Amino acid sequence: MSLVPPRAYIVPDWHRCKDSKEYFNKIIHKKNRKNFGLLESPVMPPYAAVDTLDYKIFISGKSGVGKTALAARLAGLNIPSVHHETTGIQTTVVYWPVKLRENGRVLFFRLQLWDCGENALRRFDHLLPSCKEQVDAVLFLFSFTDRTSFQDLSNQITKWTESTDCLVKVVVGTKFDLFMHCDVAERDVRKFQETWRLPVLHSGGEVSDGLGDVAPILNCLAENLWHQDCVRAGAAGRQQQHETGTLP
Repeated sequence: MSLVPPRAYIVPDWHRCKDSKEYFNKIIHKKNRKNFGLLESPVMPPYAAVDTLDYKIFISGKSGVGKTALAARLAGLNIPSVHHETTGIQTTVVYWPVKLRENGRVLFFRLQLWDCGENALRRFDHLLPSCKEQVDAVLFLFSFTDRTSFQDLSNQITKWTESTDCLVKVVVGTKFDLFMHCDVAERDVRKFQETWRLPVLHSGGEVSDGLGDVAPILNCLAENLWHQDCVRAGAAGRQQQHETGTLP
């Protein structure tokens, strides 16, 4: 099962707060998101220097559910209007500032999103191991207009859990705006959440201010990733105490 934070670690909707503007202005230019390459990063003045945490996120889902579109949406890039199967591995970098509730510390989360076409994964055996290597979280996607993609979620999650359980797992339902063609009922989503105890978020529709529509997903990832780091740090500390014989 996924590690679900028992409490909120980060300030929710911090992007709407006045004290966040200095940081979010570093990822926005003329009301549009800045595009960052693999070696680029936001530049803060010395008095406001912040730590950056790097994470690898794999986007999993059937062909056509909108993996590439979601990566583009989260990064503030143009969303493809026509579906094309991703022929190999495509990576997208997203920077997202958060503020910790406990001490007011500001952090930049650097999320490297990995997207790989379903057919490519089947044809080339080396792709999936590359995607799984040192991965920190998985976004499991389904489309509200494709019930089979929703039914396939349990298989996807089980496959990833078999290899390692120390992963942040978040489910995202795409094309939520196409309610006239909806093939997945809300009661089915609630039942899934009760069974798997995983967060299920929605995505779809026109991009609004570039932040409000992606903040729930990025904040959810940041919350769970930070919690996972805290759990790992606590386990490492206990292990070190055990090895040095300082445990009570």
